[in-house]
Amino acid sequence: MNFFLDSALLGLEYALLAVGVYITFRILNLPDLTVDGSFTFGMAVSTVLCAAAHPFAGLLAGALAGAAAGVVTGFLQTHCKIHPILAGILTMSGLYTVNITVLGGPNVSLLDAPKFFEVLGGKAPAVGLVTAVIVMLVTLFFQTVGGLCIRAAGSNEDMVRASSINTTAVRWAALALANALVALSGAILAQCQGFGDVGAGSGMIVIGLASVIIGEVICGRRGIVIGIVSAVLGSVVYRIIIALALRYNLMSANSLKLLSALIVAATLAVPAAAAAVRAGRERKENRVC
Repeated sequence: MNFFLDSALLGLEYALLAVGVYITFRILNLPDLTVDGSFTFGMAVSTVLCAAAHPFAGLLAGALAGAAAGVVTGFLQTHCKIHPILAGILTMSGLYTVNITVLGGPNVSLLDAPKFFEVLGGKAPAVGLVTAVIVMLVTLFFQTVGGLCIRAAGSNEDMVRASSINTTAVRWAALALANALVALSGAILAQCQGFGDVGAGSGMIVIGLASVIIGEVICGRRGIVIGIVSAVLGSVVYRIIIALALRYNLMSANSLKLLSALIVAATLAVPAAAAAVRAGRERKENRVC
């Protein structure tokens, strides 16, 4: 039982990462590779402030740092007219130097520093409470005018622009919110694992996508609230799957990112495969007729 509880707890620590990826990937309908950098940025800021005995300030500042990273990516996309994928790569690459500067080295230990969960009754209740509150606030936000503008921009940006809505501000807001959640996930993880590492963000975009897709397989794609909750559930299930694979020696620890990439690639290829099967059936029926 402890095995599953520990895996579920780790999934909750990464849950806001999955929600942030869901916002850009599904709601905004935009690939954002800032994630690998903003996750570590939030971790670095949280680590430094936690080491200075300010754990809650570390969480807040980590989220704000991620929002700033999202705004930079938005600026590159909207004002510099850089392709969204390249804009995310540029921000992510620049953040590596920023992160190692903030940390002052490749990693920083928080062994003797006070953590946020020590005040909130333990690691599991604290992480669960923070995740639940943030998920509730995010779902409420997407019922407001601002949230509806982001959802509309993801569906049809030209229509939103024709409605005299500032699509630049909408994109900035969506990227800032998504990367704030990603960075907050990194900030939480830093304090829970007891250290911050400059290489912790490597492959986070794939992990986030895998969590989103697993959640959609379980819950389906049935609206914004279900989508956000399914991203959280997908993160938990993903961590349990990984833990089971490691426990029963089905794969090595070095193969985790490969497994994540295969999950994402296989799931994203399903629509194309289904279309090919339908086209093949139609051609066969036409030949018969």
